[in-house]
Amino acid sequence: MSKLKNIIIICSILAFAGCKSKKNNASKKPAEAKVTVISPDKVDDEQKERAYYLGKRVLQTCNTSRFKPFAATEATETVRKNTTEERLTKTCHNFRLKYGDFKDIKLVEVVRDKKNKLTIYRYKADYEKKIANKELRVIMNDENLVSGIKSLDWTDKFN
Repeated sequence: MSKLKNIIIICSILAFAGCKSKKNNASKKPAEAKVTVISPDKVDDEQKERAYYLGKRVLQTCNTSRFKPFAATEATETVRKNTTEERLTKTCHNFRLKYGDFKDIKLVEVVRDKKNKLTIYRYKADYEKKIANKELRVIMNDENLVSGIKSLDWTDKFN
C-alpha cells in the first residue's frame, strides 16, 4: 500500500510540475502595426502620380531598351546607383521572353510604413501574355523620392 501511495504522489507531482500557468496578457499594451493599408484616394496626388510615372518608366525600358536614368530630384542616391540600363536590360530580356511586351501598371494598394516613413505603392503589371502575374512596388520617402523599386510575383496580401 505504501508503494502505491508513493507512486500516486510522484505521478501527482509530475503532473502538477508539467502544467504551466498562463500569464495574463491583458495588462500588456498591444504592439502598434508597422504598416497600414491606406486608401489610394487619401494619398497625396502629386506623389501618387510621380510613383506611377517613375514605375512605368522603369518597365517601359523593357519595350524600348532605353532607360532615362533617375535624376537627383526623382530618386535617392542608392536607387540611382543601383538602377542602371545594364541591370534593367538583363531583367527586361527575361521578362520579354516570358511575358511579352509591357503594357501598363494599375495601382492596387498603398501601404504606409510608419516606422521608416515610407509609402509603398503596389502596382499590378500588365503584359502582352496573360500568364504574367507580376507586381511592381514603388517605394517613396517623405521627400517624394523613390527610395526603392522592385518587381515580384503578385500576391494578393502584402508581405
